[in-house]
Amino acid sequence: MNFKNMLFLSLVILLLSGCSSANSLAVCPPDGIIEWVDVLMIDDLKYDQSFPDSANENLSITFEKGQELGKVTYRMADSACSNYKMQNGDATYLKEGTIIYEIRGYPSSLLVAANDTVYIIDTNYKAETVAELYPMHNLVKNIYIENTEDGNRIHTFSQSSKEAFLKAFYELRLEDVQSLLDEAKLEGSRIFLEIELNNGVSFRQLYWADSNVFHNGAIGSNEIQKIITAEISNLVLYLQLCYCY
Repeated sequence: MNFKNMLFLSLVILLLSGCSSANSLAVCPPDGIIEWVDVLMIDDLKYDQSFPDSANENLSITFEKGQELGKVTYRMADSACSNYKMQNGDATYLKEGTIIYEIRGYPSSLLVAANDTVYIIDTNYKAETVAELYPMHNLVKNIYIENTEDGNRIHTFSQSSKEAFLKAFYELRLEDVQSLLDEAKLEGSRIFLEIELNNGVSFRQLYWADSNVFHNGAIGSNEIQKIITAEISNLVLYLQLCYCY
């Protein structure tokens, strides 16, 4: 093979490898088995579609859209691979161009709205405490204990317990969730707590009673443990009285 042919072949191989590399970056075939959670990301904050879930679908939510915060620029479902890392403007199911709004009366770091659906904060990497993750002072209406089987509300915290719980809850520091998983802290008996805001929007907190840990990485204090234990006892007593009668 002469020099010209070798040069031509080298160029062809180089071009082909370059195209292959570019395609692997630009075109990522979607994984058919992905079950996406309905989330969106904007301003380095990731939001999850809020409750109520199917068990409480008849509950009333009222909210008013405020200023426009941005738009969805990339729809992940049917496009992104399972190892794709979310970026600002990404959403799993919302169409590209969907406008994201603030909700009047609520900080945008807590709630946003898109397509007439409310999304509540899920991940804020800058937050070091629960108060920074959930800026909801004076915005909580009720706290419930849910049935872990179907998500139905089975007990409502007393107002005094609600206030005491929130005061202690806000002070909790957030730890690395993966470290807690590695230490088996997120195992054992789970309790579903539902926090309802004044506008009817609610979201769930998973609490592991054995380790006194929440799913967001918050390590419960003695006060938190005491309050939840007391409310569980009240629920058990109520169920016993109902059974007797």
